[in-house]
Amino acid sequence: MTLAAGPVTALDLLADRPLVVLTGAGLSTDSGIPDYRGPGAPDRTPMTYQEFVSGPAARRRYWARSHLGWGRMRHAEPNAGHHALARIAPDLLITQNVDGLHERAGTPRLVALHGRIADVVCLGCRTTSTRSTLHGRLTRLNPDFAERHATAAVRPDGDAEVEAELEDIEDFVVPACEHCGGILKPDVVFFGENVPAPRVERCYAAVDALADAGGALLVAGSSLAVMSGFRFVRRAAATGTPVVIVNRGATRGDQHAACTVDAGCSEFLTELAARRQR
Repeated sequence: MTLAAGPVTALDLLADRPLVVLTGAGLSTDSGIPDYRGPGAPDRTPMTYQEFVSGPAARRRYWARSHLGWGRMRHAEPNAGHHALARIAPDLLITQNVDGLHERAGTPRLVALHGRIADVVCLGCRTTSTRSTLHGRLTRLNPDFAERHATAAVRPDGDAEVEAELEDIEDFVVPACEHCGGILKPDVVFFGENVPAPRVERCYAAVDALADAGGALLVAGSSLAVMSGFRFVRRAAATGTPVVIVNRGATRGDQHAACTVDAGCSEFLTELAARRQR
């Protein structure tokens, strides 16, 4: 494999330094999960937390779509980029993704900034459970729903596009918490919610440590449009830590970057892992 001059410069910069890596949806596209803002991606408006808790109708709409999306996302496998990062084993991997693929690839030090779609939490008693268990309950309560929407397009946050929405969703049955009868929600950070402070502080600490260690921050597959990830790029740049961004298309953080690579993640990360293991 031969990489162009831009990527080679970035690879040289990253070859021997301590690393913190921030990943986004673009890393999972090679696993069949679409991204939010890459080239050709349609406009998407994820449900906000405020909308989710506004009433049963919103939750039926969310869970109907999410039931379809999870039915497919759960079969996604880590791709070459995920496996390369597991071999690189950065000082910390910060992922904005909720798909759990970094965990399945075996990355040793990881913060799932927005949680994992494979977990479910009750907003009443805070009991957590597995998405697989809830998927079984939803399937039993809504027989044939998945079959009727077998061609629905999956979204990167684990739900799906549902046509004829009102006709199909107003009868969709959403189960309550088996412990207290409360509202069930994926244990992920919705738009309108804050990332838990301990996660943010762990990430800031890892980024800050790079300055003294001569390290670098690598961003892979994120447009950095959301502040929850972009703040770590700003923090690194403010402390003099070089930032490398690998993404298809421009990002919000390009002005802070020492190098930008307009490319997919899998090839670049595979070559980086090989460089660092020589």
